[in-house]
Amino acid sequence: MNPADPLAQLHPLRDPAAIGWWPLAPGWWLLLALLLAGLALAIWWLLRRYRRNAYRRRGTRALQSIRLQWQDSGNAAHCLGQANALLKAVALQAYPQRDVAAVSGANWQQFLNAHIDNQRQFTLSALESQYQANVDGVDLEDHLDLVAHWIAHHRVDS
Repeated sequence: MNPADPLAQLHPLRDPAAIGWWPLAPGWWLLLALLLAGLALAIWWLLRRYRRNAYRRRGTRALQSIRLQWQDSGNAAHCLGQANALLKAVALQAYPQRDVAAVSGANWQQFLNAHIDNQRQFTLSALESQYQANVDGVDLEDHLDLVAHWIAHHRVDS
């Protein structure tokens, strides 16, 4: 140490204590409250959507059962009848009864096609082939795929 230099006699500078995060400033509390409210709203919306689409999941499981039954028995007419009944049941869950219950034939085809994309459409012959005397299962797999697509992707106006 040099006695002629008065600055050498000073102690080193001490850093102040770091500013802690706690307690939070009011802006952070507000941001936290908004994030929690947003998270609660998102969870509520997802749960509501999940519950609203329960009929689609039930319909998909029922269609898988119909498909397995058809592969075991080979009865195409019975399979088509069950698939059409399933379409009607799913539609009754999604739309008002007055719009679905009494619809049949070409009106049923138009109803189904009106609530799905234009790329894949039902044909009247496939929907009514269950009433034919001899039903071949040639297009049955495609029809069942279309039924599955309609169940999963039909539009419901809410």
